[in-house]
Amino acid sequence: MPSTLTTPLAGVTLPIDALHAVEPAPAVSTPQLILAAVLGIAVIVALIVWAKMHPFLALVIGSGVLALVAGTNLVAAFDSFTAGLGSTVGGVGVLIALGAIVGKLLLDSGGADQIVDTILAKTRTQQVPWALAFIAFIIGIPLFFEVGVVLLIPVVMLVARRASLSPILVGIPALAGLSALHGLVPPHPGPLLAIDALGADLGLTLGLGLLVAIPTVVVSGPVLAKVLVRWVPLEPPATVLGVADSADAGRRRPGFWISVGVVLLPVVLMLARALAEITGQIDTVWGGALEFVGAPLVALLITALVALLAFGSGVGRSRVELSELVGASFLPIAGILLIVGAGGGFKQTLVDSGVGDVIATGITDAQLNPLFAGWLVAVLIRVATGSATVATITAAGIMAPIAPGLEPTHAALLVLAIGAGSVFLSHVNDAGFWLVKEYFGMTVGQTFKTWSLMESVLSVVAVGVVLLLGLVV
Repeated sequence: MPSTLTTPLAGVTLPIDALHAVEPAPAVSTPQLILAAVLGIAVIVALIVWAKMHPFLALVIGSGVLALVAGTNLVAAFDSFTAGLGSTVGGVGVLIALGAIVGKLLLDSGGADQIVDTILAKTRTQQVPWALAFIAFIIGIPLFFEVGVVLLIPVVMLVARRASLSPILVGIPALAGLSALHGLVPPHPGPLLAIDALGADLGLTLGLGLLVAIPTVVVSGPVLAKVLVRWVPLEPPATVLGVADSADAGRRRPGFWISVGVVLLPVVLMLARALAEITGQIDTVWGGALEFVGAPLVALLITALVALLAFGSGVGRSRVELSELVGASFLPIAGILLIVGAGGGFKQTLVDSGVGDVIATGITDAQLNPLFAGWLVAVLIRVATGSATVATITAAGIMAPIAPGLEPTHAALLVLAIGAGSVFLSHVNDAGFWLVKEYFGMTVGQTFKTWSLMESVLSVVAVGVVLLLGLVV
């Protein structure tokens, strides 16, 4: 009889042996496997934090240390690593690349500017924080966090100056919108990686992620900003940062509804597919069509092609210019793809060495809610490394053995719990901390009181909503 475990959340019994992707690891003691996990993660943290090593190399070395201490043959261990890297990049890398194309075209065409200007033109002064949260929520769907910050901060400063408002009051809602989407909603790299590692349904995760993100952004954005502006009373900026417009001068912009439509297109397609599956219509003609166009790869490919028309030829760009833009969109994501791939390799090393089984059994024996456990693991790694992506990668690998025993909805919620933990307490080891500090002209202490606190509140609110949803879905 194979050994089993029962998850306290779903009450599902699953065979431990079925959790291995390859042949079972050699029999070693549980303390040795626990030591292997601790040392492997400690090496990754030390190399990133103290040695300032690139996360890709740190994850490769950490995987080797984990396998060595766990008693796994090193040749077999690196076979596991490369298999995990290949499957992760194959499953996630193409989606990230397609998302990058859409984001680049949205920015370069002026579509993002059109969304911002149209919403702000119809907004009264007292509603500005809510409008900026909404803008960040919309344009944050296809844009990476750092790109969204660079795009929105000049807008924040301009709005603060014109309306004579504190940059904190209008900036925190925008940052909350971007950060929540970055941690919770695909096609951002973190959620995509966790979905792949845990075998969760992308459409279901997307729908639940948006559901979690809305109250999270409201509480950690406009509501929290009213408190933070009293603690850090910054004056309205006298000047606006000298950042050039993202669109070429003189080139016509795409319309507001076209820009919003392209941004939301992959969301609509993937949610439609999930709805067809939930309602049992997937075997009908329409259900089959939705199943095809709502597949993540197809949905993002369709969106990229539509973006080429709407943001390319639709605003007067030549085919050569479009080809160059597509090529330029891949440059910023090269490092992300390597980190994501190495994280998949580390995850597979965890599973194949037997460490994942030990951790899964420990969480079960401790009667920890898997959703809370996933959040807590991500929090610890996030605080230690400063990287949301590394925190998501590692936590997803650790929690992967538990995922097969969860219902599809709870597997999706586990992805969101890990994503919530991955943005907790941005501090001095996070590049985002310094980015916000310099853009807002704050001291380190003021940045802790605003940005770091906002990230912590966002993380806690998000996991709270996830846990509540876990009780009813």
